[in-house]
Amino acid sequence: MRLDAGRETSAMLMTGPGTDERVPLDSIDLYDPRRFQTHAQHIALATLRDVAPVWAQHTPDGARFWSVTRYDDVVRVLKDARRYSSEHGTILDVTGGDSAGGKTINLMDRPRHTAVRTPAFHTMTTNILAQRTERIRAHVTRIIEPLAAGGDHDFARLMFDLPMAAVGEILGIPRQYWSDIPRWTMAGVAPDDPEFAKGQTAETLREAHHDLFAMFSELIADRRREPRDDLVSRLARVEIDGAPMDDSLVLLNCYSFVMGATTTTPHTATHMLLALLERPDVWKAIQENPERAAAAVQESLRWSTPTNHLMRRTLTEVEIAGTTIGAGELVVAWVASANRDDRVFDDPYSFLIDRSPNPHIAFGIGPHYCVGGPAARVALTVLLEELVTRFDRFETAGEPVHLRSNFINGLTRLPITAHPRTGATAAAGVKEVTRS
Repeated sequence: MRLDAGRETSAMLMTGPGTDERVPLDSIDLYDPRRFQTHAQHIALATLRDVAPVWAQHTPDGARFWSVTRYDDVVRVLKDARRYSSEHGTILDVTGGDSAGGKTINLMDRPRHTAVRTPAFHTMTTNILAQRTERIRAHVTRIIEPLAAGGDHDFARLMFDLPMAAVGEILGIPRQYWSDIPRWTMAGVAPDDPEFAKGQTAETLREAHHDLFAMFSELIADRRREPRDDLVSRLARVEIDGAPMDDSLVLLNCYSFVMGATTTTPHTATHMLLALLERPDVWKAIQENPERAAAAVQESLRWSTPTNHLMRRTLTEVEIAGTTIGAGELVVAWVASANRDDRVFDDPYSFLIDRSPNPHIAFGIGPHYCVGGPAARVALTVLLEELVTRFDRFETAGEPVHLRSNFINGLTRLPITAHPRTGATAAAGVKEVTRS
């Protein structure tokens, strides 16, 4: 059974190009974050995949970067850590180099990267997440409780609490900070967005970093005194180059983990609901068979691709799709484009919960595959199960507002009207989810 309700709508600013719809190359700008807030960039990405799969652009300050847009090429770049380094920086905002290069898990190459990744991986294994699923479910039901009264709500704002429901306890973050952290981290990755800006960009970044660093400094000191079974305690015991990480390195890695967790999961959740409320037949299919929620989450991850791009720096001369790129150049792998490549995905601009196979790379691929990806999938699946069992339907109550960022594909506002299911029907649905 094919479950979709047509191609993409303009609500997501991801309108799929028509059969022959393309744009002139000289009109494409993949750097300006305002374009991602107001334009359908997927037409530009489709143009590049077809006619310029490796394409050079300069930032306003003159830094050149090479955009790679086809699935196979993106995968090759992200898998090959010998020729493509993460230590210079991984997002377009830091083409001049990241001051944390070589110090945090996302900005490390092997073997240092492995030393930090291994303890993090062991906190989020499949078995551990299976044991924690019902605790995650309890946190999720608390987050969506305001919707139970029906009426109008901002779903995007509610979802800012979802990442901590998934990994807050695993990371070791005290509950009193759970609602603050997502706003601090979003201000860190999108300081120019009106939703998070506090004056000028530098001021926004300074305040966001100050709050996060103050929290982690206190937390690390506490875990040094009294270790617990959480990620902060594990990081405090990690050795790099034969010596324990000092507090500054532990803090930077805590910051990196919480940034990764909180800047992507809420936006996938919001995009997922938007896609489903625009496709009532798909919503109904999941409602009738909640076990399909996991597959719907996988398609939602491909569909939203919360991380638009990942940047690398070449360590040697490389060739991509017939284009030679010298050592020391910046290569930007457009994950958002790879997940819409029709060379890999049939009908990529349709939302298909029965898509199989679905080899999306929303969590990356290779040595830097997102360590929190499995936890995010659990939280998103639990969320969707709870929504389809507790609510008859949702409707849009206003225009979505997109994040001003070339890095994160986010929604800062999604006004919706919630229609709870009747008591008996909802109770039966909740019982069914609990059994499954």
